[in-house]
Amino acid sequence: MFRRCNSALKSKISTYPTTRRIMRWILAAFYGAAAIAHLFVPQQLLAITPSWVPFAPQVILVTGVFEMLASVAILTSRLRAVAGILMAIYAICVWPANFKHAIDGINIPYISSSWWYHAPRLAFQPVIVWWALFCSGVIDWPVRRGQSRVGPAEDT
Repeated sequence: MFRRCNSALKSKISTYPTTRRIMRWILAAFYGAAAIAHLFVPQQLLAITPSWVPFAPQVILVTGVFEMLASVAILTSRLRAVAGILMAIYAICVWPANFKHAIDGINIPYISSSWWYHAPRLAFQPVIVWWALFCSGVIDWPVRRGQSRVGPAEDT
């Protein structure tokens, strides 16, 4: 069963291998930068954390550690699919903080508080979910199912 799933994942990864590799590095860089912010300036992120989040300081610390580990894992072929799925789920989970940041107009150093920043940021969140799933090889969309897949069996 595992071999069948693994070979299916390899065939998906072989579609657009260079594009997926570049996308993985970009995603890892953004998640790594977010990890640094979560770990070194958590008080700034505490301001945008919704009030219903229990143990908010600890959640920010744990999410920083998660972002750092996920940044490394997405670049590792054995952990790539799991990392992609977890990064997509995480992007959905932090969306409420992005809404709070936008609606409450909270000022965070080096991040604009205007809607010129917030509107694209909120609209881009579903793209981040897709990005994590696509570059990790979990999904193949927008590639059509019947399209021929030519490329190496393994993408590293």
